[in-house]
Amino acid sequence: MKILLTGASGFTGQYFERAAAAAGHEVVALHANLSDSTSLNAEVAKLAPQAAVHLGAISFVGLADDGAFYAVNTVGTTNLLQALARLPEQPHKVLLASSANVYGNCDMSPISEVKAPAPVNHYAMSKLAMEHMARTFADRLPIVITRPFNYTGPGQALNFVIPKLVSHYARRAATVELGNIHVEREFNDVRMVCDAYLTLLAHGQAGEVFNVCSGQPYTLQTVMDTLADLTGHALQAQVNPAFVRANEVQRLCGDPSKLHTLCQQAGVQLQQPSLRDMLGWMLSEAIP
Repeated sequence: MKILLTGASGFTGQYFERAAAAAGHEVVALHANLSDSTSLNAEVAKLAPQAAVHLGAISFVGLADDGAFYAVNTVGTTNLLQALARLPEQPHKVLLASSANVYGNCDMSPISEVKAPAPVNHYAMSKLAMEHMARTFADRLPIVITRPFNYTGPGQALNFVIPKLVSHYARRAATVELGNIHVEREFNDVRMVCDAYLTLLAHGQAGEVFNVCSGQPYTLQTVMDTLADLTGHALQAQVNPAFVRANEVQRLCGDPSKLHTLCQQAGVQLQQPSLRDMLGWMLSEAIP
């Protein structure tokens, strides 16, 4: 299957492209700017993809330019869907990567897809706006929306907390500055996420939303303890008030039941490396 991939040069895109190629798919990267509808329409028409995976987005929650989230994540996605809807043959599937951040702060855990979204920052709001906008294309495109919970792996930017910690332990730094060290997050493996995307591309029901998660959250202290055990190095964490975000989501843990049911029906077993295995992999790539 020829898959159009946005965000191919990004962290997730590079892993997805390799995973899709290994599964026998032809992956073509989108080069047009999502804000340039003319170039976007021309490129999509020329490529004539059989499916699309939309990973192109601004994903760093702490970005200072609030308007950029909407310009890229919401309006840019609208332009992409308009281009795909103009194809003479409807794509087999269009996968849009949203975010578990749309759930915001909530008192239920794990969080299932039926939980009403309550975003608390512009990144999450732009993703939720994208989801609602995408539903206006439901009669023209078979769209599946994913809400991935936190995930990581080698190559993720150092402004994300796990790569930052791995880098500090690999360099055997004395201290590290962090924000709120008491938050709980899933820290899943990017390889699992790519497996899930491929499964949803093949078997996901159009119009549905799927959490992409493990249901297992960890505190940053647990991550640091694991890294200390793997490296034999002690690192002192210092809280930098500049890194403490307003409206911080305190606990984010997903319910993977819907995704797991789909995988069982399709006979698919997702990769699910342990936290220790994933951190060991990241350290092996970070240590010279």
